[in-house]
Amino acid sequence: MIISPPFLPAEGASMPAEKWKTDPMMDKVDEFELSHSGVFPIAFDRRWHCGMHLVPFGGAGQLEPVRAIADGDVVAYRVAKNAISDGQKNADGTTALNSNTGFVLLKHTTDTGDGRTITFYSLYMHLLDLVNTNALVPQPNDPAPQSSPNALPAWLLRDTGGVQAGGGKKVYRKDRLGSVGKNHGEAHLHFEIFMTEGDFTAYFEQAGHEVGLGERQPKTPSSTDYWGSTYLVIPKGSAFVRVPPGKGDLKTKGRSPKPFFPALDEGSLDANSTLYVEAYFSRGERFMRAWLDKGDGKLISLTSTPVQDKFEEYEYNLYERATTLYEACPSDGYELLRFGRILSTDTPTLPADKRETWVAVPFAEGKAGYIDINSSGIQKLSDANFPLFRDWQKIEDGNTPFNQDGPCGYDELCSITGVSETQTSSEGSMPTEFSHDQRLAAYVQGKAEVRARLKGFICHAKSEWDASNNDERYRGLNEPEGFFGKRKDADPHGYENFIKFVKQYQFMGQTPLGEGKKLWFFHPMAFIRHFRKCGWLSEIEFKQLVPSFAIPRHSGQMLWEQVPGNFVDKGIFRQQRGPLNRMMLTYGINTPLRMASFFGNAIQESQWLQLLEEGSPTAQRYYPWHGRGFLQLTWASNYLNYWDFQGSGSQIPAAIRAKLLDAQKEADHSRSNAAWRSSEAALTRDMLSWRDKPSTPRGADAALSAGYYWVSLGMARYADRPHVLEQVTITAGGRAHNYYRSESFWKVSASVNLPGAIDSLYSVRLNGFEARCMAYTCRFQF
Repeated sequence: MIISPPFLPAEGASMPAEKWKTDPMMDKVDEFELSHSGVFPIAFDRRWHCGMHLVPFGGAGQLEPVRAIADGDVVAYRVAKNAISDGQKNADGTTALNSNTGFVLLKHTTDTGDGRTITFYSLYMHLLDLVNTNALVPQPNDPAPQSSPNALPAWLLRDTGGVQAGGGKKVYRKDRLGSVGKNHGEAHLHFEIFMTEGDFTAYFEQAGHEVGLGERQPKTPSSTDYWGSTYLVIPKGSAFVRVPPGKGDLKTKGRSPKPFFPALDEGSLDANSTLYVEAYFSRGERFMRAWLDKGDGKLISLTSTPVQDKFEEYEYNLYERATTLYEACPSDGYELLRFGRILSTDTPTLPADKRETWVAVPFAEGKAGYIDINSSGIQKLSDANFPLFRDWQKIEDGNTPFNQDGPCGYDELCSITGVSETQTSSEGSMPTEFSHDQRLAAYVQGKAEVRARLKGFICHAKSEWDASNNDERYRGLNEPEGFFGKRKDADPHGYENFIKFVKQYQFMGQTPLGEGKKLWFFHPMAFIRHFRKCGWLSEIEFKQLVPSFAIPRHSGQMLWEQVPGNFVDKGIFRQQRGPLNRMMLTYGINTPLRMASFFGNAIQESQWLQLLEEGSPTAQRYYPWHGRGFLQLTWASNYLNYWDFQGSGSQIPAAIRAKLLDAQKEADHSRSNAAWRSSEAALTRDMLSWRDKPSTPRGADAALSAGYYWVSLGMARYADRPHVLEQVTITAGGRAHNYYRSESFWKVSASVNLPGAIDSLYSVRLNGFEARCMAYTCRFQF
């Protein structure tokens, strides 16, 4: 799933100095929330408010366009020529046109894992009317018929005269949908994300992948669905050690060796306390947060901000740690260290008695120690499991703060959030005129802990844009003690006028979703932040990795050629999406910059997803150990190292290994592949089979061999550096063409293809770098 917020301010593109901060774009857009009027899921009048209000205080202000959060289909939309009035008057007595009825409703279907399809909707309300849109930003004279990230399309620049069906229209992530309008004179975007009951059940209760929302005693799931952070549930009485037994002398290699397990603290949990730990990697470091439940069900935070593992550059050194600790099968050990589990197979190569997984965790305020998380008593989860201790829970009948009449109850909300006021009204701090509405508003707006808990609420409710829900939702306003009931004498038609005004926004009955149905609503920004941790590519997202044009170099001349579109019919496209997704999860190719750096090379090396084997290999001095797989595993020594990493090294006779390495030296020296002939006959049947596997579309070795290169060569170190794009203009076919490159991407590419020239920036010795840049910026942009 590729998803982003509805605003993309430039400030969100800058990576902060604090490495524990992983998503600066979301951090920035979170600042756009209006806390006084549009809090999810409770309105200021205590009724359901299943969206949130966003105002781009930063970025370009009102010029910051509203954008689609993901690829999707248009369900319905409305474009209005003018704003409408809520009945207020301007200072000169004229009617105030202070509210906007424009909206776009999108349906998104994508994947979060193998066989894990999710369908959800995004709604963008109060989009600016055409008159003010044209006054705000000049529109193109010839607008595009389809959506675009650069300007509004023609269909969003015509007055629809009411609700319009989507009619098969599609939009893509980041495409413009409009500008922020107003409601009751207040500028904001009302933004929602929801699922239908059927789609919600299909995803969260899918057989074999049940999520277990609200589970108070979670267990390690049988499903291998995994993404985002790792969560550990460490049971009562568990002990933590300063240094794992027998591991104190283990050190890294190189000129400045350092211990893999620097001394920490020792201690234990008491007989009543359960420890919850989050662990994740960011820019090469391992970070942790921890919470303690002392037996009363309330979580006490032990870490005000994420704590960095004392072993610096933990993730960058994960390959060396795995090869040192898990010699029998380093790849299995690598997964244990990253996930606490082996996810890639049900039959691990690593023997059960060799799977100790000692990691550091905070266990008390200011203290951390080591514990073996391979223990069956420690539960291992991820963000794919929506754990309750990270505030995810369903709000539905039987577990809701909303009463039968609609308003949210103060005591009921306190009970569900688990956050109570430090002072109560009985203590004399609450004035008698302090109404229920004001008390609840103060509780929600004044407590960050409450706001954080609300972000995990998944609410089963009817839409406020469903007209069949009006009486149930608003009738309290017309009762004697209600807002309009109290004003009957002064404003006898106030309630009727209010309902007429509300109906001008409502539209659900004119969509396939219909009226009278409950939906499942998510806090929109929490939903987006959560699923941005999931890097699984759907089929359409995988297709978008391939650029339309490439820049091959032939006889010193640059060419501009169209990439054949028939790659979608090839076995690589159809069969390798799953293995590539699983490999990227395993080896942490999970940020936009890492994915752009990887695919910039892999797409070009596979000749635009058409071949997994080097072309014309017999002329090469390393043949038959020529390039295979997505990053072209080449030379016998690299094949041997890959097999060792996968746990097959013990099956290779020492004499054959030595013979191959001698042949490699001779072939490299003589610049001829004749040296390999004598060693070919000595190869075992297994070795011959293993060697061919990375070049076949079926199976996982094409992807896994690329993942091995990624971690063994430390490619993430370069991918994580700032990517400053430089535009390069070339002349091909008598015309000027542009492509983009960066020093960071150069170093990633050189590390696997030309390591000796990694500091020779943009050396022509690196084959096909310009073409790689086309695939790099293709992924970089989407």
